[in-house]
Amino acid sequence: MLFTSEQVSAGHPDKICDQISDAIVTDCLKHDRNSRVAVEAMIKDDHVYVAGEITSKHEPNIKYLVRDVLLSAQPDLYDTVQVETQISKQSGDIALGVDKKGAGDQGMMFGYATKETGKMLPLPFVLATEAIDSLQTRRHPALLPDAKAQVTYDYRRRHIDTFLISTQHKEDVEPDDVLHLCKRIMENVADAHHLNKDFRVLVNPTGRFVTGGSFADTGVTGRKIMCDTYGGACRHGGGAFSGKDPTKVDRSGAYMARKIAKDILRHGFARRCEVQLAYAIGIEEPVSVYVNTFHTGKVPAAYLVGWIRKHYDLTPAGIISSLGLRDVNYNNTATLGHFWHQWMPWEE
Repeated sequence: MLFTSEQVSAGHPDKICDQISDAIVTDCLKHDRNSRVAVEAMIKDDHVYVAGEITSKHEPNIKYLVRDVLLSAQPDLYDTVQVETQISKQSGDIALGVDKKGAGDQGMMFGYATKETGKMLPLPFVLATEAIDSLQTRRHPALLPDAKAQVTYDYRRRHIDTFLISTQHKEDVEPDDVLHLCKRIMENVADAHHLNKDFRVLVNPTGRFVTGGSFADTGVTGRKIMCDTYGGACRHGGGAFSGKDPTKVDRSGAYMARKIAKDILRHGFARRCEVQLAYAIGIEEPVSVYVNTFHTGKVPAAYLVGWIRKHYDLTPAGIISSLGLRDVNYNNTATLGHFWHQWMPWEE
């Protein structure tokens, strides 16, 4: 069975927008822990547009935050970027629900965990993410910030089938040099997991990737939700994380669902698990809790649902408190996935 997952770099235009949105969230929470933020960004060429709702005692310097993100993500724009904003306060109708400690909106969130890797994340997703992490860490002078990695894994043979990296590079760099650099990263990632290196190698399949970032594509917050989560290995409720303060259950509910899925594996109840939480606006408790262990469970799903409701406070306020979500630096969640680093409180 072949399965493919993707990861993108911090210089990808969609990821630039995620970083901008989360920089605004973090800045607001730093100065006012009760800030309510829902902001999206769009970038095209050297124009950035930021729109959304902010209710806070703090007024963020959005242009400064945008330029700070661009300093590392797309540095050629640092001095020339033009920033436009359209910000209002949170809707009073939505605020009613949050003020009562209920969910700020309806929706469903999924969390997932699998024993196939130490991070409890799907193997092809981990491989693709490690490749991007290596590209970003090395910062080879021939390469530029925009990049994608994609891994196709054969679960039946336990074998990498195809490894793809597309990375922006300087105009005077030879394609063979880019191929050599990327192939070495691919092989190092495979070695680290004791996997085969006789996979199909694809590097910049068109042969050239000079124009990148916002000059090649338009970026928008929330368009890389599979890169943010599990590489497509489980379902997704559809709500993005970046740009939202933790009263938004799109974010906090998904983080708690991930923690619960990991805890189910840690307790030995299953080797693979998907947890769904669903909420209604203005209501504290979830309207449903669902668990799927994909035939790996050692106890019935009904038992797990009862166990979850007994051991976890699933109200928005309870999730925020138990995970310390007002103290998280969300700048560090906007790239490489929201379930990647062990310092994240929902990963501990």
